[in-house]
Amino acid sequence: MNAHLAEISAEVAPGAHAVLVCDGAGWHQRGKRLVVPDNITLLSLPPYSPELNPMENVWAYLRQNKLCASVWDAYEDILDACQNAWRFLIADPDRIRSIGTRQWACVSP
Repeated sequence: MNAHLAEISAEVAPGAHAVLVCDGAGWHQRGKRLVVPDNITLLSLPPYSPELNPMENVWAYLRQNKLCASVWDAYEDILDACQNAWRFLIADPDRIRSIGTRQWACVSP
């Protein structure tokens, strides 16, 4: 997580500040060894709040539309199926936007 934060920090424009939303994943947990750069603030989501985390909808979409009702013979087959599902999704930014957008969270000019 420290390496990830350092990479994000390096991409933040000079004078800007980034807010990184973190869910309850084990690697998002704060601890004594976590080094948060000065230009990043970590914002933790409340526990059990998938409605606040659009990525949860992405995973649900992939499970329901690309990875359901399948049986694989080997671990490599599982990896192939997951990679193919991910490639399908990232090739269609409009689909990602439709899955992850929350009307109540959009700011209108």
